[in-house]
Amino acid sequence: MPQLELNGKSCEVDQDGFLLDPECWNKDVAKAILKHHGGPELNEQTLAMLQFLRDYFQKFHAFPILQAVCKNLHQPKECVREQFLDPLLAWKAAGLPKPENVFSEAVDKDHKFYRLISVQ
Repeated sequence: MPQLELNGKSCEVDQDGFLLDPECWNKDVAKAILKHHGGPELNEQTLAMLQFLRDYFQKFHAFPILQAVCKNLHQPKECVREQFLDPLLAWKAAGLPKPENVFSEAVDKDHKFYRLISVQ
C-alpha cells in the first residue's frame, strides 16, 4: 500500500490517495493531501469544512449534501465546490473513505466539476 509520510508519521492510503485509517488524520495530513493534489490552502474556512465533513460522516456514516455543509457553516451554498472544485478532494482531505459508486464526471461551461455518486 502507498504511504503518506509526514513529520515522521506514516499513514496508509489507497491507490487514489484516500486514507485507510481515519484516525491518522490531522490538520497537517489535510494540508499535505491538499498540496499534493493541487487543492486550496488550508485556512480556517477550509478546515471548518473538512471538520464538518468528518463530524457528519462519523455521526451518520454517509457523505453530507454539499449545500448542507455550506448552510451549517453559514457560507454561500456552493462553498465546497468553490473551494475544492471536486468534492472528492474535500472528502480525501478530510480523511474520509472513497465513495463506492461514482457513476459519471462532468465539467460545465463555468469550469465547475461534478460527479454523480450513488448513495446507499
